[in-house]
Amino acid sequence: MFQIHALPSTDFAFLSALSEEELSERHIKTYVADAKPGFPCRVSLEDAEIGETVFLLHFEHQPNDTPYRASHAIFVKADAVSRRPDVNTIPESIACRLLSVRAFDTKHAIVDAEVIEGRDVEGIIARMFDNPSVDYLHLHYARRGCFAAEVRRG
Repeated sequence: MFQIHALPSTDFAFLSALSEEELSERHIKTYVADAKPGFPCRVSLEDAEIGETVFLLHFEHQPNDTPYRASHAIFVKADAVSRRPDVNTIPESIACRLLSVRAFDTKHAIVDAEVIEGRDVEGIIARMFDNPSVDYLHLHYARRGCFAAEVRRG
Protein backbone atom coordinates (compact mmCIF):
# COMPACT_ATOMS: atom_id res chain seq x y z
CA MET A 1 0.00 0.00 0.00
CA PHE A 2 1.17 3.53 -0.75
CA GLN A 3 0.00 7.11 -0.34
CA ILE A 4 0.90 9.99 -2.65
CA HIS A 5 1.32 13.29 -0.82
CA ALA A 6 0.67 16.68 -2.38
CA LEU A 7 2.38 19.81 -1.11
CA PRO A 8 0.35 21.66 1.55
CA SER A 9 -1.72 24.58 0.26
CA THR A 10 -0.82 26.60 3.36
CA ASP A 11 2.77 26.87 2.10
CA PHE A 12 1.61 28.68 -1.05
CA ALA A 13 -1.59 30.51 -0.06
CA PHE A 14 0.25 33.85 0.14
CA LEU A 15 1.16 33.80 -3.56
CA SER A 16 -2.17 35.13 -4.82
CA ALA A 17 -1.86 38.19 -2.57
CA LEU A 18 1.53 39.24 -3.96
CA SER A 19 1.86 42.00 -6.53
CA GLU A 20 3.68 41.36 -9.82
CA GLU A 21 6.62 43.32 -8.39
CA GLU A 22 6.70 41.17 -5.23
CA LEU A 23 6.48 38.00 -7.30
CA SER A 24 9.32 39.22 -9.51
CA GLU A 25 11.49 40.00 -6.48
CA ARG A 26 11.03 36.37 -5.41
CA HIS A 27 11.75 35.11 -8.96
CA ILE A 28 8.21 33.74 -9.25
CA LYS A 29 6.57 33.78 -12.67
CA THR A 30 2.85 33.76 -13.41
CA TYR A 31 1.33 32.01 -16.38
CA VAL A 32 -2.15 31.47 -17.72
CA ALA A 33 -2.54 27.81 -18.64
CA ASP A 34 -2.91 27.48 -22.39
CA ALA A 35 -2.88 23.68 -22.63
CA LYS A 36 -4.12 20.71 -20.64
CA PRO A 37 -2.12 18.76 -19.72
CA GLY A 38 0.68 21.27 -19.43
CA PHE A 39 0.75 22.90 -15.98
CA PRO A 40 0.72 20.20 -13.24
CA CYS A 41 -0.03 21.70 -9.81
CA ARG A 42 1.90 20.13 -6.93
CA VAL A 43 -0.76 21.15 -4.41
CA SER A 44 -3.95 19.94 -6.10
CA LEU A 45 -2.17 17.16 -8.04
CA GLU A 46 -4.22 18.23 -11.06
CA ASP A 47 -3.28 19.92 -14.31
CA ALA A 48 -4.48 23.50 -14.45
CA GLU A 49 -7.52 24.10 -16.63
CA ILE A 50 -7.01 26.28 -19.69
CA GLY A 51 -7.32 29.89 -18.53
CA GLU A 52 -6.31 29.23 -14.91
CA THR A 53 -3.45 31.20 -13.38
CA VAL A 54 -0.44 29.24 -12.18
CA PHE A 55 2.75 30.26 -10.41
CA LEU A 56 6.14 28.89 -11.41
CA LEU A 57 8.51 28.99 -8.46
CA HIS A 58 11.63 27.48 -7.00
CA PHE A 59 10.97 24.73 -4.46
CA GLU A 60 13.37 22.72 -2.30
CA HIS A 61 11.87 19.23 -2.40
CA GLN A 62 14.85 17.52 -0.75
CA PRO A 63 15.93 19.92 2.02
CA ASN A 64 17.99 17.46 4.04
CA ASP A 65 21.69 18.14 4.49
CA THR A 66 22.99 15.34 2.28
CA PRO A 67 24.62 15.15 -1.15
CA TYR A 68 21.08 14.57 -2.49
CA ARG A 69 19.77 17.94 -1.31
CA ALA A 70 17.80 19.27 -4.27
CA SER A 71 15.41 21.88 -5.59
CA HIS A 72 13.76 22.77 -8.88
CA ALA A 73 10.87 24.70 -10.38
CA ILE A 74 7.26 23.68 -9.70
CA PHE A 75 3.83 24.90 -10.77
CA VAL A 76 1.18 25.79 -8.21
CA LYS A 77 -2.32 26.89 -9.23
CA ALA A 78 -3.56 30.18 -7.79
CA ASP A 79 -5.62 29.42 -4.67
CA ALA A 80 -4.94 25.69 -5.02
CA VAL A 81 -6.46 23.36 -2.43
CA SER A 82 -4.39 20.40 -1.24
CA ARG A 83 -5.59 17.05 -2.45
CA ARG A 84 -5.02 13.71 -0.79
CA PRO A 85 -5.53 10.94 -3.32
CA ASP A 86 -6.98 7.65 -2.16
CA VAL A 87 -4.46 5.04 -0.99
CA ASN A 88 -2.91 3.16 -3.94
CA THR A 89 -4.19 5.80 -6.40
CA ILE A 90 -2.11 7.65 -9.00
CA PRO A 91 -3.54 11.08 -9.93
CA GLU A 92 -3.97 11.65 -13.66
CA SER A 93 -1.49 14.56 -13.62
CA ILE A 94 1.18 12.04 -12.61
CA ALA A 95 -0.08 9.03 -14.57
CA CYS A 96 0.00 10.86 -17.91
CA ARG A 97 3.72 11.72 -17.80
CA LEU A 98 7.13 10.07 -17.99
CA LEU A 99 8.43 9.81 -14.42
CA SER A 100 11.70 9.47 -12.59
CA VAL A 101 11.12 7.56 -9.36
CA ARG A 102 13.75 7.96 -6.64
CA ALA A 103 13.80 5.80 -3.51
CA PHE A 104 15.37 7.25 -0.35
CA ASP A 105 16.39 5.63 2.91
CA THR A 106 16.02 7.13 6.40
CA LYS A 107 19.30 9.05 5.92
CA HIS A 108 17.86 10.63 2.74
CA ALA A 109 20.25 8.80 0.42
CA ILE A 110 19.05 7.35 -2.88
CA VAL A 111 18.97 3.56 -2.76
CA ASP A 112 17.09 2.91 -6.01
CA ALA A 113 15.80 4.82 -9.02
CA GLU A 114 13.83 4.15 -12.19
CA VAL A 115 12.43 6.00 -15.19
CA ILE A 116 8.97 4.79 -16.23
CA GLU A 117 5.73 5.86 -17.84
CA GLY A 118 3.38 7.20 -15.19
CA ARG A 119 0.66 4.68 -16.06
CA ASP A 120 3.06 1.90 -15.02
CA VAL A 121 4.39 3.46 -11.81
CA GLU A 122 2.33 1.37 -9.35
CA GLY A 123 4.50 -1.68 -9.99
CA ILE A 124 7.71 0.28 -9.45
CA ILE A 125 6.33 1.78 -6.22
CA ALA A 126 5.48 -1.72 -4.96
CA ARG A 127 8.89 -3.10 -5.96
CA MET A 128 10.75 -0.24 -4.28
CA PHE A 129 8.71 -0.51 -1.08
CA ASP A 130 9.49 -4.25 -0.99
CA ASN A 131 13.01 -3.14 -0.08
CA PRO A 132 12.98 -2.57 3.71
CA SER A 133 15.72 0.07 3.47
CA VAL A 134 13.43 2.34 1.42
CA ASP A 135 11.75 4.96 3.61
CA TYR A 136 10.01 7.14 0.98
CA LEU A 137 9.93 7.90 -2.74
CA HIS A 138 10.07 11.08 -4.76
CA LEU A 139 8.33 11.26 -8.11
CA HIS A 140 9.72 13.68 -10.68
CA TYR A 141 8.52 14.60 -14.13
CA ALA A 142 11.40 13.07 -16.05
CA ARG A 143 11.44 15.32 -19.10
CA ARG A 144 11.87 18.60 -17.20
CA GLY A 145 13.18 17.12 -13.96
CA CYS A 146 10.62 18.84 -11.74
CA PHE A 147 9.46 17.36 -8.43
CA ALA A 148 5.94 15.94 -8.68
CA ALA A 149 5.07 14.39 -5.30
CA GLU A 150 6.26 12.30 -2.39
CA VAL A 151 5.13 8.72 -1.84
CA ARG A 152 4.98 7.03 1.56
CA ARG A 153 3.89 3.59 2.60
CA GLY A 154 0.12 3.68 3.08
